[in-house]
Amino acid sequence: MNLKNRNNIIDELIQLLLSEGFETSNIYEKSCFDMFAKRELLLLLFKVLVNIDSIDEAQVHEIRKISSVFLASPLIIGLKSRNTPLLEDVVYERYGVSAIGVKTLKNMIVYDKYPEILADRGGYYVQINGNVLREYREEYSLSLKNLADLANVSRETIYKYENNLVRASPEIAMVLEEILNVKITLSIDLFEFKDLNNNIEVNYALNNNETKNLANLGFNVIPTKKTPFNVLSKLENPKYSFITSLEENRIPRTLHKIALSLKDLSLITGSESFFIINNEKFKGNLDGIPVVNSWELKESNDSSELLKIVKERRDN
Repeated sequence: MNLKNRNNIIDELIQLLLSEGFETSNIYEKSCFDMFAKRELLLLLFKVLVNIDSIDEAQVHEIRKISSVFLASPLIIGLKSRNTPLLEDVVYERYGVSAIGVKTLKNMIVYDKYPEILADRGGYYVQINGNVLREYREEYSLSLKNLADLANVSRETIYKYENNLVRASPEIAMVLEEILNVKITLSIDLFEFKDLNNNIEVNYALNNNETKNLANLGFNVIPTKKTPFNVLSKLENPKYSFITSLEENRIPRTLHKIALSLKDLSLITGSESFFIINNEKFKGNLDGIPVVNSWELKESNDSSELLKIVKERRDN
């Protein structure tokens, strides 16, 4: 196997995305995620690893939170699981987030070829389209038992396939397709947005005045860890997502670096960014990122007042 390091995989990923018309964010190596990529209405969030087993549950939890806020589809891109290379057109999962190799991603993006096989405990599985299976079984005038006997499985197994109660092995699916002369397996659409974090921690662990004041103004506040920002926040009416950096006692050079990250992530995710700073020296905006002072946040009566401040300072 041609050994690659993480940077090689990232370079290969970026080249693929740019060649197929995606916009990409900067790389955030010290973050729980590595990059965003966008093409039209499709927003993808990537974590790149050599070994997909090196990711831990806490990292995935953060990735799921961020994806949920931005309506992004998260993907882990890797090279191997333990010492075994990831198979092409096979989907692996780690804590509920799909993991694939670059070639599998290329097949989806370039050739519109989506994988069907899911690697799970105990082997490889496919999802059968129960309606198609039932329709063609009845068209051939086969009973559940007839088809089960032909496929060398139980009648109960065919019943479960038709009612989408269990997955099948690729081998049994192929046998059934040969008997019925029709494709019955379902592709896995990894680009379809699925809210993987229905129990997202909204207004959880608001351990400082700024986050509490944001929540009091009607924002859903989601603290984050190991990200280029401190807090994500959402408004339901109007529906909008915000990236917020809570900064105190930071030197200007550090704040300028953070501002570049906020600007980059705002552009790629279509969200608004602003600083909340407890320091009167910083006013207006910082490299185009609006600066709201802590006292202004506290004295705002509702979200619309704060949004007005943010808009004015962004435009200026």
